[in-house]
Amino acid sequence: MADADDRREPPRDPPARDPSPPREDGARAAAGAPPFLAIERAKKRERPVEERVRDHREVSLPLAPDELREQASRCMDCGIPFCHQGCPLGNVIPEWNDLVRRGRLDEAAVLLASTNNFPEITGRVCPAPCEGSCVVALDGEAVTIKEIERSIADHALGAGLLPRPAARPSGKSVAIVGSGPAGLACAQELARRGHAVTVLERDDRVGGLLRYGIPDFKLDRRVLDARLGQMSAEGVRFTCGAHVADRASIDALLAAHDAVVLAIGARAPRDLTVPGRDLDGVHFAMELLFGQNRRNAGDEAPSISVAGERVVVIGGGDTGADCVGTSHRQGAASVLQLEVMPLPPTTRPRDNPWPSWPLVLRTSSSHEEGGTRDWAILTKALRGARGRVTSLDAVRVAFEGGAMREVAGSGVSFACDRVLLAMGFTGPEAPLVLALALARDPRGNIRTDARGATSVPRVFAAGDAVRGQSLVVWAIADGRRVARGVHEALASSQAATRGA
Repeated sequence: MADADDRREPPRDPPARDPSPPREDGARAAAGAPPFLAIERAKKRERPVEERVRDHREVSLPLAPDELREQASRCMDCGIPFCHQGCPLGNVIPEWNDLVRRGRLDEAAVLLASTNNFPEITGRVCPAPCEGSCVVALDGEAVTIKEIERSIADHALGAGLLPRPAARPSGKSVAIVGSGPAGLACAQELARRGHAVTVLERDDRVGGLLRYGIPDFKLDRRVLDARLGQMSAEGVRFTCGAHVADRASIDALLAAHDAVVLAIGARAPRDLTVPGRDLDGVHFAMELLFGQNRRNAGDEAPSISVAGERVVVIGGGDTGADCVGTSHRQGAASVLQLEVMPLPPTTRPRDNPWPSWPLVLRTSSSHEEGGTRDWAILTKALRGARGRVTSLDAVRVAFEGGAMREVAGSGVSFACDRVLLAMGFTGPEAPLVLALALARDPRGNIRTDARGATSVPRVFAAGDAVRGQSLVVWAIADGRRVARGVHEALASSQAATRGA
């Protein structure tokens, strides 16, 4: 839940739950079934494949107003809403669903903003762990929480995001290194508490992986820019091209500010240690994604093109899927995505019960556009000619008791012109962490206490740099948590100064 000073005034007349659908339907009314039984979950709405692969505009489409209200009515009066525990932000989902059902989108937007700084982003890119915990999903299809969240957020965007500056300045200042979701959430929360906040970004535009790591066909950058405009109006200052990579840089920030927050992400990519890794045509996934996003922004920065090429993507997660979709749009001749883990089931296995996150097969919009996926396959070598990759050697694997073994006689080779490594990230990039001699956990992430404080006085850390590679929604939640910790620390130091 949000702090009291994070919330605007809630609706004065919280509506009583009315289980009837918002639209009259004789068959449903006669059946007397509640909406979550009478109304089916709406299928996701997307632009036609043959149209969308020719551009980089957003794939997903919003729900129509009547459909939005109808889908919101499926949110039942479940007594204990487990969607709360599924959402890292603790979004009060049943409450804003009820407001949407009644057509009160302005109030729903206020309530949504009380727990989530960037719902227009999570409503587009979050995998919706809340839906995995939805009570309706216990024996049916979950409420379309993600689509409803996006619709509420887009309604607020359409009306214009009003700045919420602090009533009075605190006299304290904070520097935040990194402008991804954790850094931005922390910055907005601290600015709204009256602190002077400066966000430092090494790239040429603000947003971190929100700007360059997520394809435009999933997140229109105008959505991000609208939120950054609100933050600027609230007093947050942004400085791009700022390379904070050594102790001297941090010392300078500590001399100029009362606290420093490291929100540097976990951008050290996991590499592939096989023969042939150094061949031309083998790249980390972010080289493709960053380059394409820069092209979309009108930049002339060097970038990869896979037009007419046979592409192999190693890694079956979201980043791999983003490479698949980007390769389609660039005109790849073929796209093959390889994953070392076995093919997931289509329904929950018995050892993965509700309300835990369902470990099931997921098919993204990129997969629906074409290409092939192969599972339980391990890359053994990359081969080439004249210094450039031409094929990939692999072997099938099996898992027994949690251990992986290679299947004898299962070797296979794939012809390819380009290999994209999308195997995740290993943690924060090392130079700054080493320069500060920061305490780290066994996985190499920055170690912090409950308030986000690191082993270096007045230096805090938030997001993937602390958690490891994770979701945007977790980064926002962590940025909010650390903002509270920094605020408490600054308030305590101010009180101590007065006492002295």
